[in-house]
Amino acid sequence: MAEKQVRLQKYLADCGVASRRKSEELIEAGKVKVNGKIASVGDKIDPKADTVLVHGKKVVRQKKRLYIMLNKPRGFITTMSDEMDRKCVAQLISDVPERVYPVGRLDRESEGLLLFTNDGAFANAMTHPSKHVSKTYRVTVRPGVTQEQLTALTQGIIIEDRMTAPAEVRVITREENRVVLEVILYEGRNRQIRKMCEALGLEVARLRRTAIGSVKLGMLKQGDWRDLTEDEVHKLLVASGAERPKK
Repeated sequence: MAEKQVRLQKYLADCGVASRRKSEELIEAGKVKVNGKIASVGDKIDPKADTVLVHGKKVVRQKKRLYIMLNKPRGFITTMSDEMDRKCVAQLISDVPERVYPVGRLDRESEGLLLFTNDGAFANAMTHPSKHVSKTYRVTVRPGVTQEQLTALTQGIIIEDRMTAPAEVRVITREENRVVLEVILYEGRNRQIRKMCEALGLEVARLRRTAIGSVKLGMLKQGDWRDLTEDEVHKLLVASGAERPKK
């Protein structure tokens, strides 16, 4: 009996090719073929009967699910390949035994905790706008920060014609011309903290993600990666609403 048809971008994500969003970009760019024909976004396939190629290579569903964290250094872009030959995070996880892809992103000048997986359902649970999994950052700003600016960061700021969701912000240290903040976001807009600070006239000197949900970066060295524990994966899924807490 034929397997139920699934959307092509979901199948690519489930096979560890890329996230659903990135898979859609690959399809739109004409990099994906189904049974020899260039695919379109929204196409459905039968995983057992159809042959799918990405960049000319056959896509095979991976059986082992991987969930890893990387301590991303500055200077690396969050992509698995780059046509401009810039440094990308794929170089840092080249020894991962299966093909994985980033869950969300950190911009090139940001650092810290970045998740990778080959599980499309997990990636979707972490990145879908409706899930609101918290992300914690340590942000160094210059020259200083006023109470009014802290209040604005907490309550929300209009960037790109849309108000940001309320955030949690606290001062960790104050020094001359330098303040270190902890910022907890519940949404994942592109370069959100940098844009919020820019709107308030604050310069971001350093931005490091230290936690996603209850999963913390800890003592993992820059450029290193490790597997998430089963409990860490479960807690992330609980935070997204995809699973129930263990009794």
